[in-house]
Amino acid sequence: MSIIKTAFGRTGDGQAVELYTLTNRNGMKLSVSTYGAKLVQLWVPDRDGKLADVITGFDTLDPYLIRNPYFGALVGRCANRISGASFVLNGVTYHLDENAPPHHLHGGLGGFDKKVFAAMPCMENGLETLKLTILSPDGDQGYPGNLHLEASYSLSDDNEVILHYRARSDAPTPVNITNHSYFNLAGHNAGTILDHEICIDADAYTPTGEGGIPLGTIQPVENTPMDLRQPVRIGERIHAHYPQLEKDGGFDVNYVLNRTGNGLQPVCRLKDPSSGRVMEVRTTLPGLQFYTANYIKGDFTFVGKGGYRYNQYCGLCLETQFHPNTPNIPEFGDITLRPGQEYDSTTVYAFSADGI
Repeated sequence: MSIIKTAFGRTGDGQAVELYTLTNRNGMKLSVSTYGAKLVQLWVPDRDGKLADVITGFDTLDPYLIRNPYFGALVGRCANRISGASFVLNGVTYHLDENAPPHHLHGGLGGFDKKVFAAMPCMENGLETLKLTILSPDGDQGYPGNLHLEASYSLSDDNEVILHYRARSDAPTPVNITNHSYFNLAGHNAGTILDHEICIDADAYTPTGEGGIPLGTIQPVENTPMDLRQPVRIGERIHAHYPQLEKDGGFDVNYVLNRTGNGLQPVCRLKDPSSGRVMEVRTTLPGLQFYTANYIKGDFTFVGKGGYRYNQYCGLCLETQFHPNTPNIPEFGDITLRPGQEYDSTTVYAFSADGI
């Protein structure tokens, strides 16, 4: 294992940004930017041992500094949407950055995806690890409390990318951290993910209404196009003209995962038949947002790594999370981090190759 640091540019206000690359004994590589704690490259072997970069992104820092769909980013304080860009906590109404009017999305315009983290290579659980830390001050994007966040990224010799998040706050505040990488197991420049096969271990999902805001109910996937409990070719499901998927142009669905206990559990399996690459998602969290890059189209397309243009269905996101808009929906639980408590979640993306 090794971790190599290189310069990656400077932000508009002059902050230096670095790129750290982790390599395991199998030649698999993970590159992480201190800007937004973003996964920038992820090189994974196929069934013949050939490596390909399987996440979308950019070759340089500058495109990350302007409008883009959260490629590779750590998002928060609260991932996903909060309705009306506000919530009530202990009788006080907090007004958040309204960056998806009239709602709040992925932590706001100045969320974690746009902050420069401090980085320190270290050992964690016997693995060389990149530890990224940041302080989000009281009032940041409207959230209460000084929040200290620590994100640890590891790459094991079993070809596992391990994302471990810890946070503490000096005042009650909601916290919901996730990673927003877009995966294409055929290679980031190999076209669409429509031929990928996916299976998600979830008997239920949270339906949404206007603006992608959950309706506050949990519905069974049985007899709906959201049922992915058996492997499904993504393109076949999207192009079957189901009204529930046509309104978004594809999947943008939060799944209520089948869980037993609070530990790390496998919840999703993704396969690209052309390369044989397989990704298994394991997490300690109760939800998984499955998004198929429906809105990357028209003027909202991007020239990415190697000059490749990313269009609709160029990748897919598997965002482990607490359910969207939980601060406003008591039935979804409580994601309030209080003084003296620690937010602690782990997600693993485990890669292998299928010979068939």
